[in-house]
Amino acid sequence: MEAISFDNTENAFAYKSDKELKKANLLFSTMGYPALVGLGTRVTPWIIRAGLPVKGLIRKTIFSQFVGGETLEETALVARRLGGYHVQIILDYGVEGGDEGEKGFEQACDEFIRVIDYAATQPNIPFMSVKVTGIARLGLLEKLDRSVGDHAGSLMRRYANALQSLTGPEASEWQKVQDRMLRICRAAEARNVGVLIDAEDSWIQDPVDVLTIMMMEQFNRGHAVVYNTLQHYRSDRLNFLKDCLEAAEQRDFILGAKLVRGAYMEKERKRAAYLGYPSPIQPDKEATDRDYNEGVAYCIEHIDRIALIVASHNEYSNLHAVELLQQKGLPLDHPHIHFSQLYGMSDNITFNLAKAGCPVSKYLPFGPIKDVIPYLMRRAQENSSVSGQTGRELGLIRKELQRRKAMASR
Repeated sequence: MEAISFDNTENAFAYKSDKELKKANLLFSTMGYPALVGLGTRVTPWIIRAGLPVKGLIRKTIFSQFVGGETLEETALVARRLGGYHVQIILDYGVEGGDEGEKGFEQACDEFIRVIDYAATQPNIPFMSVKVTGIARLGLLEKLDRSVGDHAGSLMRRYANALQSLTGPEASEWQKVQDRMLRICRAAEARNVGVLIDAEDSWIQDPVDVLTIMMMEQFNRGHAVVYNTLQHYRSDRLNFLKDCLEAAEQRDFILGAKLVRGAYMEKERKRAAYLGYPSPIQPDKEATDRDYNEGVAYCIEHIDRIALIVASHNEYSNLHAVELLQQKGLPLDHPHIHFSQLYGMSDNITFNLAKAGCPVSKYLPFGPIKDVIPYLMRRAQENSSVSGQTGRELGLIRKELQRRKAMASR
C-alpha cells in the first residue's frame, strides 16, 4: 500500500471550505500568543458566570473549532460531514463532573445513557466517553483511593481491603456509583456502543481503575465494550497496563485500553510538591514518549487479548502503530485497533489515516457553552505554544491555503 504521509494537507482539510480554513488560521494564530491565552483562560470563565453577552463570539470561534454543538442533536451535522471521509465519532457529554449530589449524579447517568441510545442510531458513532466524576462524589473517590494505597498486594486485593474503611452511608453511596456504571454499560452492550472511561487525577484514579476492571470482567466477554484510559505521562502506567493484561487473562475478558499521553501534568507535580509525596509524573517528555510507544507495541503484540485505541496527536506514535500492524501481517482495520484525535486538532493525522483504511475517529464533545468552558480553556492552553501544537497546526493550515491558492491561479 502507499505510505501514509501526515504532510498531505489536501486529504487533511478536504472537508473544510476556504472560509473555514481561514477562520482556523486566525484562531490558531491568536492562540500562538501565550500571554493573550493566559489572560483569556483566566477571564473567560468569570465573564460567562457573570452573564456578559459573549456567548455568540465564543460559539463562532473556539467553540465551533473544538466542540460539536450545544446539544446531542447538533452533533449530527458534524458526524455526517466527517462520515463522508470515513472518519468516525467518539461522543463526549462535555459537562465536567463536580459534587452535584445524588440528583445530579443520576441526571448525568441518564444523560450518558441517552448518548448511548443516540449513538446507536448513527452509522459512524462506535464509542462514547464517561467521566466517573460525573456520577460519583469527589470526596468518596479520594477516600477510596487513599485507602487502596494503604494496603499491599494487587489492585483488586487492595480495593477489597479498602472497602472496609468506608462507613455504612459511604458504602451505600459507592454501591450507587457501581449501579450507575452498570446501567451505563448494560445500555452500551445492548446497543453495541463502546464505553471509554476517562482517566482522572492520580489521587482518585485507583477506584476508577477498579470500577473499570469490574465492568470489563462483566461486559468484555468475546469483544470489548468497556475501555480504560491510561495516561502514560504517569511513570507507573506501562506496568499497570501489563498487570491489567494479566488480570484479563486470569479472568478471561478482553482488555480495552485507550492509550493517551495525558493532561494535568503541572497540576500533578504541584500537588505532589505541596503535599510532600513523590511525583507520579514522568521525569521528562522523552520518558513519556518511550512508555507510550512501548505501550502501543505491547498492546499490538497481545492484540488477541487487548482492544487498543491509539489516542494520540503524536505523528510518530500513530505511524509506529501502523508499522507494527504491517510487520505482524495484520490488517489496518483489525477489530482490536482504533485511532483517535480530538475534534479541531491534528486533521493531518486523522484524515490521512482514514484515507489509508484505518479505523479512526474524532473525540467530539458537546454541551452548553457555560458547561464546556473548562474543556475549551484546556484546548486553548495546550495550543498556546508556537513551538508546540499551534506551530504544527498553523504550518499545515497555511500550506493548504497556499496549495489552494496555487490551484486556483492555474
